[in-house]
Amino acid sequence: MDLLVERCAGLDVAKDEVVACVRTPGPGRQRRQQLRTFPTFSADLEALADWLVAEGVTQVVMEATGQYWKPIWYVLEGRGLELLLVNARHVKIVPGRKTDVADAAWLAELLEHGLLRSSFVPPPAIRQLRDLTRTRTTLVRERAREIQRLEKLLEDAGIKLSSVASDITGVSGRAMLEALIAGRRDPTELAELAKRRLRSKIPALTEALTGRFAEHHAFLARLHLDLIDQHSRAVEELTARIEVVIEPFRGARDLMITIPGISVGVADVIIAETGPDMSRFPTAGHLASWAGTCPGSNESAGRIKSTKTRPGNPYLKGALGVAAMSAARSKDTYLSAKYRRIASRRGPVKALVAVEHAMLIAIWNMITTGSFYSDPGGDYYTRLHPDRTKQRALDQLKNIGYTVTLSPLAEAVAG
Repeated sequence: MDLLVERCAGLDVAKDEVVACVRTPGPGRQRRQQLRTFPTFSADLEALADWLVAEGVTQVVMEATGQYWKPIWYVLEGRGLELLLVNARHVKIVPGRKTDVADAAWLAELLEHGLLRSSFVPPPAIRQLRDLTRTRTTLVRERAREIQRLEKLLEDAGIKLSSVASDITGVSGRAMLEALIAGRRDPTELAELAKRRLRSKIPALTEALTGRFAEHHAFLARLHLDLIDQHSRAVEELTARIEVVIEPFRGARDLMITIPGISVGVADVIIAETGPDMSRFPTAGHLASWAGTCPGSNESAGRIKSTKTRPGNPYLKGALGVAAMSAARSKDTYLSAKYRRIASRRGPVKALVAVEHAMLIAIWNMITTGSFYSDPGGDYYTRLHPDRTKQRALDQLKNIGYTVTLSPLAEAVAG
């Protein structure tokens, strides 16, 4: 095979040490290979960087091993080295002959022949935004879990508040819970704390608030509410910080939120996970495939074994799922029409994935061209295939026992 990288290094990364293999030109056409092991403390990583620079290394490759690759990446990134992060599944060595030294040498050998495909590592500004949005997502999920724990506690006490109120931590629900914790147990008095539209459900609330809420439940309910408040404050602080960090990318966010279903929070996550620079994805299809919204490819001996989508980025997939469900419920939009059209034939799960795919295609094109979203409309498929739409409507009427004679609208008006 051709030699594409003359001086390169492969790193096998672990928590406490990193094994480095440097391959450089040797006597004649041979290759010189050097192996060293470094601890992963900051000073030792600086020594690793000094050694790589002294050897004239131009490219360095490492596997994406948990979070352990990040400190090494940051140190080497500051030295101007060209870095590649690869998926461990793509570079597995033969089982039974696997050691840290062998892994490092194998990575270096693959790199020098140009056989590696680098993973996407965003620039520092996007990495900071990604840390913030991922932490916010985690805290929002933790807050939701605390609310579920609180609901289970109320069920244990015979309080069926969640059966009547959609949000037990809303204004009305919070007032009732605070009153219960304070020692007030009269269901009628508690139900009167309802606000606005929930007041129409006061009789149901009176029944739901009749239970065996005791001091034990009050102690735990107070604990859960305090934790929910802590998570809410942390989420607000993170959101305020995100507004500062995302300022250079606000233009991309303003474009994204014109797509039905994509909120400001979802747009923040999409920018943090993909970055605002779409040039790293050659086409919109590459972006959709990278995100895991395209059918998989698994064919052998002419047989297609599976078309299941790849896992993709879990944070991006989660945000896209929320946006797709919101878009599916929107009225008279192309995305909602697309969802209904596919859900009727292939089910709601595949329809949501198709909507996610359509959103990513739109995002790539919008950011590439700098244009706002232009919705084709809920009647897009009707206008695209009018004869097919007409025939489908006739078949449906025929199936329920009707015979229909059609005439053009202009003739009907004239008559």
